[in-house]
Amino acid sequence: MSEPLKRKIDSILSKWKSSPDRKPMIVKGARQIGKTRSVTAFAEKNYRSVIAINFVEQQKFKSIFDDGYEVDNILKNISLLDPSVEFIPGDTIFFFDELQECPQCATALKFFKLDGRFDVICSGSLMGINYKEIESNSVGYKEDYEMHSMDFEEFLWAKGYPQEFVEDMYRHMAGLVPFSQLELDTLFGLFRDYMVLGGMPDVVNTYIRNRNFSGTLAIQRQLLADYDEDITKYAEGLDKAKIRNVYNHISVFLAKENKRFQISKVGKNARNRDYTGVVEWLSSAGIVNPCYCLADVELPLKGNYDPKLYKIYFKDTGLLIASLDEEAQEDLRTNRNFGTYKGAIYENIVGDMLVKQGYSLYYYKQDSPALEMDFFVRDAESLIPVEVKANDGATASLRRLVKSNSYGDIRYGIKFGYNNIGFNGQFYTFPYFLAFLLKRFLRERREA
Repeated sequence: MSEPLKRKIDSILSKWKSSPDRKPMIVKGARQIGKTRSVTAFAEKNYRSVIAINFVEQQKFKSIFDDGYEVDNILKNISLLDPSVEFIPGDTIFFFDELQECPQCATALKFFKLDGRFDVICSGSLMGINYKEIESNSVGYKEDYEMHSMDFEEFLWAKGYPQEFVEDMYRHMAGLVPFSQLELDTLFGLFRDYMVLGGMPDVVNTYIRNRNFSGTLAIQRQLLADYDEDITKYAEGLDKAKIRNVYNHISVFLAKENKRFQISKVGKNARNRDYTGVVEWLSSAGIVNPCYCLADVELPLKGNYDPKLYKIYFKDTGLLIASLDEEAQEDLRTNRNFGTYKGAIYENIVGDMLVKQGYSLYYYKQDSPALEMDFFVRDAESLIPVEVKANDGATASLRRLVKSNSYGDIRYGIKFGYNNIGFNGQFYTFPYFLAFLLKRFLRERREA
């Protein structure tokens, strides 16, 4: 196994281990985003004894809970199946992987916490976890961490750029200091590579190893096929054909001018009520980022949206690009004509960068008078429109939202584009590649 990529979960796990009152941790996330590799590397570095059980590959270990959930009973059954294991109180970690295949394992977390002799980390694919069942089995005795595919900062680490490089990017952003042309060209080049690749670790590793894009598209297409297969495997209680139908139409709607997903156009006689729960399932499975239309341009954001009006973005922009036809692939990978796809790729990647910072996605659109905004976030006291521009066109909607007295919760706006850093008194302009730092910027701006 090659050296694992540096990931943000590394510091999360280190902080978790240093807590004297740590609870068993469940690391959730979409498939193949690097959960197993990161947890395994952490465990091997920090514990004398690592007991790793994968409930997909080692089905026989599902029986370790047959005699109940007392820790000593579980230890006895594990040692019966594998007498080579060593239980060292205070220096042993249990890593239960593929938790979705053995949800009763979650019940044991309470007993591991009360026992206190051993650390426990579980990992599982969001697509397969019946999280309501797990939640009821372990409430109060676990902590959760949702892992994502690699963000742009992690991509920069993989490319060999140190943390100081990222801090210098933030100093530019916080101080509103424009980048030099060399800095701008370099960072936009790195960001364009990141857009094509996305953040799936196997894809990024292949790119780093080969120093080019060879082999990456094949991996991405296999991931898309694996997701399609998993829908069939795990979508219980819902019409699997309808889930696959929505999943396979995402890039079709993003190619349209307004990008809004319309159930009525995914199949003959398709109606919203027949697809209830489908988008929520895809979102809960970690496959898509839904973006809901605000009912009113005001706070609060949650509850202030129409659940029937939404856009659907891929969680990983590399997978969005991999889902396109051959001609679009060639154009995007060879000519980097990202703007020709009606801004969808830029919206998709900025939306994903917002989600990876903990934001939910909301947009707004009205026809008369025309007003449209790609995203909204908030700080402690105001609503912040976020515009994503694929070109240097007009920003009429952003100006109107900031200047009009009709939108009292809005004090300023953010524009991401193929631009340098600037501020005109109404909105901040930043290059796309700084979007991963937005939450920090807004927090520290208010504290300043």
